[in-house]
Amino acid sequence: MTDSAEAGRRVDEGFVPLLRQVPGFVAYYWVDAGEGVMVSTSVFEDQAGAEESVKRAADFVRDNLASLLPNGPQVTAGKVVAAG
Repeated sequence: MTDSAEAGRRVDEGFVPLLRQVPGFVAYYWVDAGEGVMVSTSVFEDQAGAEESVKRAADFVRDNLASLLPNGPQVTAGKVVAAG
């Protein structure tokens, strides 16, 4: 990420509201891991919501974050097996 503060602003103002509209939405976190690395985690009640969020994320990244990304995002999905 070339400008993590700007990316965070765009995600907070533009993407988070989109995610909240997805059925089954529970939570979303956008984390600045340092050195230009950003990590996001989405939590949904079911797989359908998670899959819809991936589609919305792809569109949002293409339309709003591509200019800040030197590398494409990596998407990983799975079930929660432990939580605190």
